[in-house]
Amino acid sequence: MFNFILAAYGLTFILIYGKIFDFLRPNKDPNKMWTLLFYCPLCMGFWVGAFLFCLNGQTELFTFDYTIANFFICGWISAGTSYLISMLVDDSGLRIPGKEVKCNCNQRSRL
Repeated sequence: MFNFILAAYGLTFILIYGKIFDFLRPNKDPNKMWTLLFYCPLCMGFWVGAFLFCLNGQTELFTFDYTIANFFICGWISAGTSYLISMLVDDSGLRIPGKEVKCNCNQRSRL
């Protein structure tokens, strides 16, 4: 499970913040809700977890039975842990509690 969480966070972080994917990331437009997916660790985290669940037969790092329940559970675990880690850690290291946090999904404004 630890490998799954680290892989999910790593892929989520790369997709949201990595310069290598700047050309894929659409401009953030609040009128087009799907564009917010590419700027939100919670939203992108779910789909990364679902993607990794689909890949689980191709890797030995983590294995889950192919069921619809596990599909959603992997998405939820990935979304929750990706969001949590992104709220606790940034490029400068650990975030300071009480410091203003700019969450891309507009659901949280403080740590």
